[in-house]
Amino acid sequence: MKLRIISESGNVPAYATEGASGMDLKAYLQEPMVLQPMERRLVPTGIYVEIPQGYEGQVRARSGLAIKKGIGLVNGIGTIDSDYRGELKVPLINWGSEPFEIQNGDRIAQLVIAKYERVEVEVTTELQDTVRGEGGFGHTGIKG
Repeated sequence: MKLRIISESGNVPAYATEGASGMDLKAYLQEPMVLQPMERRLVPTGIYVEIPQGYEGQVRARSGLAIKKGIGLVNGIGTIDSDYRGELKVPLINWGSEPFEIQNGDRIAQLVIAKYERVEVEVTTELQDTVRGEGGFGHTGIKG
């Protein structure tokens, strides 16, 4: 599958290793940006994509930034729909205790392209029973 992109920044999303599922997205900034602790900002990438119908783009945090600096995505995982044609901007948050500086070209997130299925919604008055039933959050406990 090919992913068509326009890159105003000159940066092209790329896989860092042979087994990587996500392509690195880089910041496109005219000047450095500082994220203060608990601050949220949209970080531009200068990237526009044409995702084929039946696929979505998933913007994910970089694990190294998350564990080392406390930098994550405001919405956990961001979804890019196949009909979106605007600039990819990454909603970062600084969960850490120190300011974090982002420079032009820094790798700030990952982009995963994933196939999805659309469903036909069927309204009903009952659902099939399962062993789990209504067991919700933490119903299996911590210890195995």
